[in-house]
Amino acid sequence: MDEKIFETEHGAIHYWVSRVDESASALWLIMLPGLTADHSTFGPQVAHFKGHVNLFTWDAPAHGASRPYPLNFSIDDMAHLLADIFETEGIERPVFAGQSLGGYIGQAFIDLFPGCAAGFISIDSAPLKRIYYPNWEVALLRHTKLMYLSIPWAILRPWGARGASTSEAGRAQMLRFMDSYQKREYCELVAYCYAKLADAIGENRPYKIDCPALLLCGEKDAAGDVKPFNHKWTTGDNIPLVWVPGAGHLSNVDNATFVNEQIETFLDRI
Repeated sequence: MDEKIFETEHGAIHYWVSRVDESASALWLIMLPGLTADHSTFGPQVAHFKGHVNLFTWDAPAHGASRPYPLNFSIDDMAHLLADIFETEGIERPVFAGQSLGGYIGQAFIDLFPGCAAGFISIDSAPLKRIYYPNWEVALLRHTKLMYLSIPWAILRPWGARGASTSEAGRAQMLRFMDSYQKREYCELVAYCYAKLADAIGENRPYKIDCPALLLCGEKDAAGDVKPFNHKWTTGDNIPLVWVPGAGHLSNVDNATFVNEQIETFLDRI
């Protein structure tokens, strides 16, 4: 993967591309990491798909190498950043594979730029449609900062790793992500993004997925209400849902072989 930098007025966004097809009609697998994670979370997918399909991944604003970056962006802002980078790279047929936060960004992109996405794969994410959320949950998302700050770092680190993954590789990856932040930086980033998620949900927009779509969710995903939300999502929006055997919230790492097979089958159908 070739690392590139997209300069903005607030900071530099680092992203990575691998191109095997130069045509405008080429499919691009757009791999969007989750909250606090960086591009390396899709290492198993890069290893599997590199040389077979055009690939893109990034470190979202205030994540990974895309720091320093002020906490002044919305979910929509991140989608617009992607659109700007896609224009720079000539990416016209994106297939989003978004893990957790990455899934929300993908939904926002599809809502903002209807007809542009060639496909959407949610990996341990949840819908943005307001109808799926009780009022108390939206309110809670806006008030998490003090809760996170009150937890000692020595407890928060292993708790975060165990809660995210069922595999040693996934837990080691989460610890590496967490250790790249100072505690306050980590807590402020998490709380900020949860609040922006609440804002996106609260806008009560259609968030219609107007392209082929697939929901992947770890059968042991213990992050919040992700599993119940996927039950609601597949029923309410009639999007196929596949449970990833033995996987937690990082199913693309916990059971990479299975997830890669699902992605490959999905791409073959487009």
